[in-house]
Parts: sequence; C-alpha cells; structure tokens
Amino acid sequence: MHLKNETSHEIVINKSRFICYVNRIDNEQSAKDYILSIRKLHPDASTIAYAYIAGENNELQRSNDGGEPSGTAGVPMLECLKNSHVQNICAVTVRYFGGIKLGAGGLIRAFSKSVSETLKIAPKLKTVTVYRYQITFEYDLIGRIDYFLKEKAEILDKCYEEKVSYIFQTEKTDIPKEISELGKGKIPCEFLGAFFVDKEFSQEDLD
Repeated sequence: MHLKNETSHEIVINKSRFICYVNRIDNEQSAKDYILSIRKLHPDASTIAYAYIAGENNELQRSNDGGEPSGTAGVPMLECLKNSHVQNICAVTVRYFGGIKLGAGGLIRAFSKSVSETLKIAPKLKTVTVYRYQITFEYDLIGRIDYFLKEKAEILDKCYEEKVSYIFQTEKTDIPKEISELGKGKIPCEFLGAFFVDKEFSQEDLD
C-alpha cells in the first residue's frame, strides 16, 4: 500500500504547533530531498524531526529527533509508519515551541499523534488484481445488466450496434458464472485478461 499524494496536518498541544507532512518516496535520496524541502518551508521551526521507510520489505528505516531528547520524536514517528502498513513513505514533523515543556512522555505522544492523525486522513492506494471481460447481449437486457454490474464491476466501454457490448473489470472471480445464470447461458462472456491497478482506500476501508 502506498500514499496517493502528499498530505499535511497540524495539531496544537500546550501551545506548541506540530505540523506533520507525509509523502511517498522512492529511495533514500528522495527522502532526503523531501526532508530538505520541508526545512526550506520552515526555516524558523524549533524542531524538524523525521522518519522514513523504503524498500520492498521496508529494509531501509531511518529516523531523527531533530534536536528533541533522544528517542522522543523520530523513533515514535517511525513506529507509526511501521504500523501503518504503508510502504515507501516519509514523515516530517515540524514543531514550533509554544513555551511549555512537554517532558519526554509528552513529546513521544505529541510526535506519535502528529503522524498517526496525518496518516488517518492521507489517501492511500493499494495494488489489486482486476479481471477484464466483454459481454454481448440483447437491448432488452440493458437494465438488468446495468443493475447487476452496478455494485460489482467498473464498466470501461459500451458499444451499441446490432447488439450491446460492454467491457468491464472487476475484482470478483465468479462474475462469468453469475452472468451465465443471469442470461440463462445466452450472454457470451469473454475473458480479456488480468491487470494490476491502484485502488484508493479510505481509512474506514483499512480499519
């Protein structure tokens, strides 16, 4: 699973502002470039802490406390990323000190919260396998076919000639059988292939 795009979110804790940015990265260099871009956005920040993971098996893992006491910023941020199941991701949290010290426990909670809340609202993509088909049927079946496919497939193309032809794709594997039953064996269903596509997930889908 990957992030769809960059997302930022701000929280305020005891007058300190925590602004978290998360973005998709390709490798360590792209993570470093992204961290640098955030630093340029916030030259007057009290703290800029970061964490990132990359690689097919999350083999690259880095974090930095950005000047906060050791283990109070980068490490909790990294734990949030590892628990998110999102791959190739960088999180940068900018802190503007509000004058009230939070203590080690307070900092850990604050930096964790900044990342977890940002991840919650960040749109995510997951690669799924879809199966593409073409069906051909009589005009009087359009209503029935449209209703059947509405919640089960994505229609990619419609052709109206002597008969009606639809090309659609679905994650379901039993569609040909269901279409055969629907048309009593009179609706040809041609398999066009399996494809990998990125599907957007909301947080509700993932919880």
